[in-house]
Amino acid sequence: MANSYLVSVPATTANIGPGFDCLGAALTRYNRFTFTPLAEAETLQITVTGTERDRVATDTSNLAYAAFSQFFAHIHQPVPPVQLQIELGLPLARGLGSSSTAIVGGILGANALANQVLNTAELAQLATAIEGHPDNVVPALLGGCRLATANDAGDSTVCEVPWQSAIIPIVAIPAFEVSTAKARQVLPQHYSRTDAVYTLGHLGLLMQALATGNGDWLATALGDRIHEPYRKTLIPGYEAVSQAARQAGAYGVTISGAGPTLLALGSPTQAAAIAQAMAITWQQQGIEVVDARPLAIDTTGATVTAVNA
Repeated sequence: MANSYLVSVPATTANIGPGFDCLGAALTRYNRFTFTPLAEAETLQITVTGTERDRVATDTSNLAYAAFSQFFAHIHQPVPPVQLQIELGLPLARGLGSSSTAIVGGILGANALANQVLNTAELAQLATAIEGHPDNVVPALLGGCRLATANDAGDSTVCEVPWQSAIIPIVAIPAFEVSTAKARQVLPQHYSRTDAVYTLGHLGLLMQALATGNGDWLATALGDRIHEPYRKTLIPGYEAVSQAARQAGAYGVTISGAGPTLLALGSPTQAAAIAQAMAITWQQQGIEVVDARPLAIDTTGATVTAVNA
C-alpha cells in the first residue's frame, strides 16, 4: 500500500520585539498533519483532533489543504485526492504561528507525495509567498531562530540567528484572541526616522544578546516602536503581566507574533517562577489563562515521516 506521511510542525514566536515581519523562532509545541493518498475515485477527507477541532474547516477551505493545493498548482500538476488528519497541539489565533504550521504542513505533505520535487530553499520561498511574510513560516520549516529578508530583486536570504541555550522562552497564553487582521489594522502607515532608528538599533542589539546570553542587553533589546506600542492596546492586562514577569526575573517581555500570547525571556532558574507570575497576574485581571509555561527552541523544524497506510 502507499505510504502516509506524518508532518510535524513546531509553533513559532515571531517578531521577538524589534524583528517585525523578519525574525522568528521555533518553539517546542507542535501541530501534526498526516497525508494519505486516496484512489482517484475518492474525494477529499479531513479529520481534526484536539481542543479546538470544531473551529477548523474540514473542506477545501482548510488552510493546510489549501497550501497542499497551492503546492501542486506551483509545480503545474493536478491535486491528488488525499486524506488529511490534523492533530492540534497549538491554540488558534494566539500568536504562536498556528496558521504557519498549516501552510508548512500542507506544502511538506504535498512535496512528499510529489517525490520531493522542491528543495528546502524553494519550499521556504513558497511558504513565504503563501503566508505573505517569512517570520513564522521560515523557522517553522527550518527550526531555530531565523532572520529572513530579500534583496531588491526579491531574492530571499535566510540567516540562522544563534540563540544561547541559557535564554529560556516562556509563553503565557490567555483565553482570548487577537485577529492578525486587527493587529495589522492598528499599525500606522508611516513611522518617524527616530522610531525607525530606535528599532534598528534594538534589533542589532537583540542579535548579540541572543547569541551571547547577555541578560542586560536583552532587557534593552526587546524594545520596539514599529508594532508593540500599538498592538499592546489590544491586549488587556499587558502592562501588569509584563511588569510581573520582570519582577519575577524576566529579562524582558514582548508580544508573540500578533498576540495576545506574551513571550518572556528568562534564565533556567527563574523560568518557572516567571510563567507562574504571568498566569497569576492575568487571572487577577479577570482573564483566564489557557497555558503559561517555559518552552525551548526547537532546533529541528518541520519533520516528515513515512508511515504505513
